[in-house]
Amino acid sequence: MPRVMHHQPLFSAIADYLRALSDEAIAPGRLLLLDELSAYVQTRLRDGQTARLIFICTHNSRRSHLAQVWAQIAAHASGVAPVECFSGGTEITACHPSTLAALARAGLHIQTITRGENPVHLLQYAHGVGPIVAFSKRYDQPPNPTKDFAAVMTCAQADEHCPFVAGAHRRFALTYADPKQADGTPSEAAAYNAACRLIAAEMSYLFRKVGSSFPLTSE
Repeated sequence: MPRVMHHQPLFSAIADYLRALSDEAIAPGRLLLLDELSAYVQTRLRDGQTARLIFICTHNSRRSHLAQVWAQIAAHASGVAPVECFSGGTEITACHPSTLAALARAGLHIQTITRGENPVHLLQYAHGVGPIVAFSKRYDQPPNPTKDFAAVMTCAQADEHCPFVAGAHRRFALTYADPKQADGTPSEAAAYNAACRLIAAEMSYLFRKVGSSFPLTSE
Protein backbone atom coordinates (compact mmCIF):
# COMPACT_ATOMS: atom_id res chain seq x y z
CA MET A 1 0.00 0.00 0.00
CA PRO A 2 1.27 3.55 -0.62
CA ARG A 3 2.41 5.73 2.22
CA VAL A 4 1.64 9.44 2.52
CA MET A 5 4.47 11.95 2.50
CA HIS A 6 4.34 14.35 5.43
CA HIS A 7 4.25 18.03 4.55
CA GLN A 8 5.46 19.19 7.97
CA PRO A 9 9.27 19.33 7.92
CA LEU A 10 11.34 18.55 10.96
CA PHE A 11 12.86 21.43 12.87
CA SER A 12 16.00 22.35 10.96
CA ALA A 13 18.32 21.46 13.85
CA ILE A 14 16.83 17.95 14.04
CA ALA A 15 17.07 17.50 10.27
CA ASP A 16 20.73 18.52 10.42
CA TYR A 17 21.31 16.14 13.33
CA LEU A 18 19.86 13.20 11.40
CA ARG A 19 21.80 14.04 8.23
CA ALA A 20 25.05 13.98 10.20
CA LEU A 21 24.44 10.41 11.40
CA SER A 22 26.06 7.46 9.66
CA ASP A 23 24.96 3.85 9.31
CA GLU A 24 28.63 2.95 9.73
CA ALA A 25 28.20 3.63 13.45
CA ILE A 26 25.85 0.63 13.65
CA ALA A 27 27.52 -2.72 14.30
CA PRO A 28 26.75 -5.43 11.68
CA GLY A 29 25.03 -7.62 14.25
CA ARG A 30 22.73 -4.75 15.15
CA LEU A 31 21.71 -4.36 11.51
CA LEU A 32 20.30 -7.90 11.56
CA LEU A 33 18.17 -7.04 14.61
CA LEU A 34 16.98 -3.82 13.02
CA ASP A 35 16.13 -5.67 9.80
CA GLU A 36 13.92 -8.06 11.78
CA LEU A 37 12.07 -5.14 13.35
CA SER A 38 11.82 -3.44 9.95
CA ALA A 39 10.20 -6.57 8.50
CA TYR A 40 7.62 -6.52 11.30
CA VAL A 41 6.71 -2.89 10.63
CA GLN A 42 6.51 -3.54 6.89
CA THR A 43 4.19 -6.48 7.43
CA ARG A 44 1.86 -4.44 9.62
CA LEU A 45 1.67 -1.64 7.06
CA ARG A 46 1.15 -4.01 4.13
CA ASP A 47 -1.74 -5.57 6.05
CA GLY A 48 -3.32 -2.13 6.44
CA GLN A 49 -2.61 -2.05 10.18
CA THR A 50 -0.99 0.57 12.41
CA ALA A 51 2.52 -0.41 13.49
CA ARG A 52 2.66 0.14 17.25
CA LEU A 53 5.96 -0.20 19.08
CA ILE A 54 6.47 -0.06 22.85
CA PHE A 55 10.11 0.43 23.84
CA ILE A 56 10.67 -1.11 27.28
CA CYS A 57 13.45 -0.76 29.82
CA THR A 58 13.51 -1.11 33.59
CA HIS A 59 12.87 2.48 34.74
CA ASN A 60 11.49 4.17 31.62
CA SER A 61 13.90 7.03 32.25
CA ARG A 62 16.61 6.91 29.59
CA ARG A 63 16.97 4.37 26.78
CA SER A 64 13.29 3.58 26.27
CA HIS A 65 12.44 7.28 25.99
CA LEU A 66 15.30 7.91 23.55
CA ALA A 67 14.15 4.98 21.41
CA GLN A 68 10.51 6.06 21.45
CA VAL A 69 11.37 9.61 20.49
CA TRP A 70 13.77 8.78 17.68
CA ALA A 71 11.55 6.03 16.29
CA GLN A 72 8.62 8.45 16.04
CA ILE A 73 10.80 11.15 14.50
CA ALA A 74 12.41 8.72 12.05
CA ALA A 75 9.02 7.38 10.95
CA HIS A 76 7.86 10.95 10.33
CA ALA A 77 11.04 11.88 8.46
CA SER A 78 10.78 8.79 6.25
CA GLY A 79 7.11 9.37 5.49
CA VAL A 80 6.16 6.03 7.05
CA ALA A 81 2.63 5.91 8.42
CA PRO A 82 0.70 4.88 10.39
CA VAL A 83 3.29 4.29 13.11
CA GLU A 84 2.76 4.92 16.83
CA CYS A 85 5.66 4.71 19.26
CA PHE A 86 5.44 4.37 23.04
CA SER A 87 7.72 3.62 25.97
CA GLY A 88 7.38 2.08 29.40
CA GLY A 89 9.24 0.37 32.19
CA THR A 90 8.92 -2.50 34.56
CA GLU A 91 9.07 0.20 37.27
CA ILE A 92 8.04 3.88 37.38
CA THR A 93 10.66 6.56 38.06
CA ALA A 94 10.92 9.71 35.90
CA CYS A 95 12.28 10.77 32.54
CA HIS A 96 15.85 11.61 33.53
CA PRO A 97 16.90 15.27 33.09
CA SER A 98 20.02 14.22 31.18
CA THR A 99 17.84 12.31 28.70
CA LEU A 100 15.87 15.49 28.06
CA ALA A 101 19.06 17.57 27.87
CA ALA A 102 20.50 15.28 25.19
CA LEU A 103 17.29 15.52 23.16
CA ALA A 104 17.30 19.31 23.52
CA ARG A 105 20.89 19.43 22.25
CA ALA A 106 19.70 17.39 19.25
CA GLY A 107 17.15 20.10 18.43
CA LEU A 108 13.89 19.08 20.13
CA HIS A 109 11.79 21.76 21.81
CA ILE A 110 10.86 20.61 25.31
CA GLN A 111 8.20 22.00 27.61
CA THR A 112 7.58 20.65 31.12
CA ILE A 113 3.90 20.94 31.97
CA THR A 114 3.73 19.31 35.42
CA ARG A 115 6.01 19.15 38.41
CA GLY A 116 6.66 16.59 41.12
CA GLU A 117 8.62 13.35 41.17
CA ASN A 118 7.48 12.26 37.71
CA PRO A 119 6.93 15.39 35.57
CA VAL A 120 5.20 15.34 32.19
CA HIS A 121 7.13 16.82 29.28
CA LEU A 122 6.02 17.76 25.77
CA LEU A 123 8.65 17.08 23.10
CA GLN A 124 8.11 18.92 19.83
CA TYR A 125 10.05 17.97 16.70
CA ALA A 126 8.13 19.62 13.85
CA HIS A 127 5.70 22.50 13.38
CA GLY A 128 2.09 21.39 13.01
CA VAL A 129 2.71 17.95 14.51
CA GLY A 130 1.52 16.95 17.97
CA PRO A 131 4.26 16.61 20.57
CA ILE A 132 5.55 13.39 22.05
CA VAL A 133 4.40 13.19 25.67
CA ALA A 134 7.21 11.96 27.90
CA PHE A 135 6.89 10.71 31.48
CA SER A 136 7.73 7.47 33.26
CA LYS A 137 5.09 4.73 33.26
CA ARG A 138 4.84 0.97 33.34
CA TYR A 139 4.74 -0.60 29.92
CA ASP A 140 1.15 -1.78 30.55
CA GLN A 141 -0.23 1.60 31.67
CA PRO A 142 -1.95 4.31 29.58
CA PRO A 143 -1.36 5.75 27.09
CA ASN A 144 0.39 2.55 25.98
CA PRO A 145 -1.68 0.05 23.99
CA THR A 146 -2.61 -3.24 25.63
CA LYS A 147 -2.76 -5.37 22.45
CA ASP A 148 -1.61 -5.41 18.83
CA PHE A 149 1.87 -4.05 19.42
CA ALA A 150 5.50 -5.14 19.33
CA ALA A 151 7.52 -5.01 22.55
CA VAL A 152 11.07 -3.78 21.94
CA MET A 153 13.31 -4.43 24.94
CA THR A 154 15.95 -1.71 25.21
CA CYS A 155 17.82 -2.89 28.30
CA ALA A 156 19.24 -6.30 29.17
CA GLN A 157 17.72 -6.28 32.67
CA ALA A 158 14.18 -5.75 31.39
CA ASP A 159 14.81 -8.28 28.63
CA GLU A 160 15.86 -10.87 31.22
CA HIS A 161 13.23 -10.18 33.87
CA CYS A 162 10.29 -9.58 31.54
CA PRO A 163 10.36 -12.54 29.14
CA PHE A 164 6.59 -12.28 28.54
CA VAL A 165 4.86 -9.00 27.70
CA ALA A 166 1.08 -9.34 27.86
CA GLY A 167 -0.68 -8.18 24.71
CA ALA A 168 2.41 -8.16 22.51
CA HIS A 169 2.23 -10.30 19.40
CA ARG A 170 5.96 -9.86 18.76
CA ARG A 171 8.92 -9.24 21.06
CA PHE A 172 12.34 -7.96 20.03
CA ALA A 173 15.54 -7.54 22.06
CA LEU A 174 17.33 -4.35 20.97
CA THR A 175 19.32 -3.51 24.07
CA TYR A 176 21.64 -0.55 24.68
CA ALA A 177 24.33 0.31 27.20
CA ASP A 178 22.98 2.49 30.01
CA PRO A 179 24.31 6.08 30.05
CA LYS A 180 23.36 6.12 33.75
CA GLN A 181 26.84 4.79 34.49
CA ALA A 182 28.21 8.28 33.76
CA ASP A 183 25.76 10.14 36.00
CA GLY A 184 27.51 12.65 38.23
CA THR A 185 30.81 12.41 36.34
CA PRO A 186 32.52 14.87 33.97
CA SER A 187 31.58 12.59 31.06
CA GLU A 188 27.84 12.58 31.78
CA ALA A 189 26.79 14.83 28.91
CA ALA A 190 29.08 13.00 26.48
CA ALA A 191 27.64 9.61 27.51
CA TYR A 192 24.06 10.76 26.99
CA ASN A 193 24.99 12.39 23.68
CA ALA A 194 26.54 9.12 22.51
CA ALA A 195 23.48 7.09 23.51
CA CYS A 196 21.22 9.63 21.83
CA ARG A 197 23.24 9.53 18.58
CA LEU A 198 23.41 5.74 18.43
CA ILE A 199 19.70 5.27 19.04
CA ALA A 200 18.86 8.02 16.54
CA ALA A 201 21.12 6.37 13.94
CA GLU A 202 19.50 2.97 14.45
CA MET A 203 15.94 4.27 14.34
CA SER A 204 16.77 6.32 11.24
CA TYR A 205 18.17 3.23 9.53
CA LEU A 206 15.13 1.19 10.57
CA PHE A 207 12.55 3.55 9.13
CA ARG A 208 14.49 4.40 6.01
CA LYS A 209 14.50 0.67 5.32
CA VAL A 210 10.75 0.46 5.95
CA GLY A 211 10.16 3.52 3.78
CA SER A 212 12.13 2.12 0.88
CA SER A 213 9.54 -0.66 0.52
CA PHE A 214 6.58 1.67 -0.02
CA PRO A 215 5.89 4.19 -2.77
CA LEU A 216 5.33 7.79 -1.76
CA THR A 217 2.14 9.69 -2.53
CA SER A 218 1.18 13.28 -1.70
CA GLU A 219 -1.82 14.25 0.39
